[in-house]
Amino acid sequence: MTFRAREVATSTVLIDDDKVRVTRWDFAPGAETGWHRHGMDYVVTTITRCEFLLEEPGGGSRRVEMEAGIAYRRDEGIEHNVVNGGSEPMAFVEVELK
Repeated sequence: MTFRAREVATSTVLIDDDKVRVTRWDFAPGAETGWHRHGMDYVVTTITRCEFLLEEPGGGSRRVEMEAGIAYRRDEGIEHNVVNGGSEPMAFVEVELK
């Protein structure tokens, strides 16, 4: 059995000051962020249509599809691995509130 690691999504920090960190995330199909825990409240705005595969602690996962231009917020403490579960590149901007 051969294990194939996923490609890592590209993160580009656009702003990082005393109030916010703004990061653009770009994913090839199948790319992932890697497991992480959010240390701040945050807002995500989709740039493209996004077909999220969200892997969650305990081995669970769920799929969420969002059109371009949708915004949502989450509280500090969320832990997950975000994967592009679609067949097209996807991108979003994440604003972390310090």
